[in-house]
Amino acid sequence: MSDMTLRQWLLTDAPSSRRHARLSSFYKGWLNLRSNTMAMVGLGILVALVLAAIFAPWLAPHDPFAQDLGNRLAPLGTPGHVLGTDSLGRDILSRLIYGSRITLYIVALVALLAPVAGLLVGTVAGYTGGIVDAVLMRITDIFLAFPRLVLALAFVAALGAGIENAVLAISLTAWPPYARIARAETLTIRSADYISAVRLQGAGPIRIITRHIWPLCISSLIVRVTLDMAGIILAAAGLGFLGLGAQPPSPEWGAMISEGRRFILDHWWVATMPGLAIFTVSLAFNLLGDGLRDVLDPKDEGK
Repeated sequence: MSDMTLRQWLLTDAPSSRRHARLSSFYKGWLNLRSNTMAMVGLGILVALVLAAIFAPWLAPHDPFAQDLGNRLAPLGTPGHVLGTDSLGRDILSRLIYGSRITLYIVALVALLAPVAGLLVGTVAGYTGGIVDAVLMRITDIFLAFPRLVLALAFVAALGAGIENAVLAISLTAWPPYARIARAETLTIRSADYISAVRLQGAGPIRIITRHIWPLCISSLIVRVTLDMAGIILAAAGLGFLGLGAQPPSPEWGAMISEGRRFILDHWWVATMPGLAIFTVSLAFNLLGDGLRDVLDPKDEGK
């Protein structure tokens, strides 16, 4: 590596080790993603969201819970309140900034729970086959038969209102598509020659699934997770709007829209600002998901 630059080392067609090959593949994927302008716009918005959540105490101009009834429903551009105030005089910008923490909390937990459950169910069903496959896929079909938000409402009604129960309910309704994808990938992979070779070497089903099938399913799941984030955010906002998600006075964006709907005709900004925040973040995930699909889809290699 001393005779070549880091870029040349990463772009070589003859990697010297498995680690070198992985780093080279990651760097080439990053270059492809960076060439997609819209994907980079989405990534920039999400990075800004993460930074806003981390530095919320320093970025927010006011305490998101502080009430000022003498300055309630202040319009946009009011000195000290750029985005106005709500019906209790709380600064909308500050509540949006702190609300980004709740949004990221929900997204992170669902992104950890739903894909893992779907990956486990799908790979076990696809690799095992037979009665196990039939039972697991019929359970998946039952979950897919109900609209996600309706099913989430049913789970939250049974579990009780609250942000943790909302996350659990959304996760319980979000795993079936991942199980479908993982099963389809497994059915394609399990008959490959290298899987037969590994099996002949004495590898058991658990080792084959975890070491050889799961890694090949990850790229498809990453793309699906990114594209599903918009729906997850909307589902969380919907539960918050109905009072079944984060509870007052938490600055959750869906709950902010619910409070502002009473003033939508005369004081439109109270509901519009959190609505725009949800729209912007959902759009960012979709843009990034499209870019990742172009990078990670193996069918596009060589185009």
